[in-house]
Amino acid sequence: MTAELTDQYALTEAERALLPTDDEVAEYAARGWYLSRKLFSDAEMDTLVEATERFYAGHTDRRLPLRPPNLAYWTPEKGDVQRHNDYIHYESDEVAAILRKPLLGAVAARLARAEEIRVWQSTLIFKPPRPQEQSNQVPWHMDRHYWQTCTSERMLTAFIPFHDCDERMGTITMVDGSNTWTEIPGDDSTRHFAHRDKAELEQLLAANAAHNGAEVRKIPMIIPKGHVSFHHCRTYHGSGANLADHPRRAISLHLQDGDNRFRPYLKPDGTPVFYNHDVLVRRNDEGMPDYTDPTYCPTLWRK
Repeated sequence: MTAELTDQYALTEAERALLPTDDEVAEYAARGWYLSRKLFSDAEMDTLVEATERFYAGHTDRRLPLRPPNLAYWTPEKGDVQRHNDYIHYESDEVAAILRKPLLGAVAARLARAEEIRVWQSTLIFKPPRPQEQSNQVPWHMDRHYWQTCTSERMLTAFIPFHDCDERMGTITMVDGSNTWTEIPGDDSTRHFAHRDKAELEQLLAANAAHNGAEVRKIPMIIPKGHVSFHHCRTYHGSGANLADHPRRAISLHLQDGDNRFRPYLKPDGTPVFYNHDVLVRRNDEGMPDYTDPTYCPTLWRK
């Protein structure tokens, strides 16, 4: 590795002190989630609020060249519902500059036991203070179920609220230890959780717990400003209504380890499964989607 690359991902002594300990890495492997120390300053979090307000008002540094068929993308005419905007790391340079902080990638690398961490996807989330709004309630799901075109089992997600985030705000909630479960086969991974009946997914969670001889232990993440909640790609999680008097603002930053690559995957009826990236990223030497494409999957950290 060149000195330039080494410097790009170098951490200060103070930042190294913020990395997960060996015991915390082992606990993440067993429980499927980890709450970090303070990785971002208050000023960085405030910048995210300001930058995303400009984004909601119409500012972007670039637009996607085409619209993938399963893109989550709130626009004002959709009203005061929960807002999801994919590819915020691509469309906003201000946001990307903060998300690409090497410390964040280094923490993820420790948890995933990986030598490289790249962005997989980023989603800007705005949960309005409307307790009865059904879109605010995110049903139980595991991310890996929807990433069937990936080879990796070490992918993870960093949930980054822009402020203190607790149960009253509808914080992200983990099912403790569910990353170690074996998933009941047969559920259609193309049926996105956001468009499914919440009761059905609650029953599916209970069925998967029973299948593994486990109980469902729900752990709400109480996240102070500047701290980050990480979860394994096989950890069941969801969130409830925002009961506060102000919006819950966050970014869900999905991450891939350096070994992750595209794999063809077929549904039982023979229909190919695809991810939004597959129509955007460059092609590799075999003509397959390249999940190392730095335009959409930039490297956050490399050893």
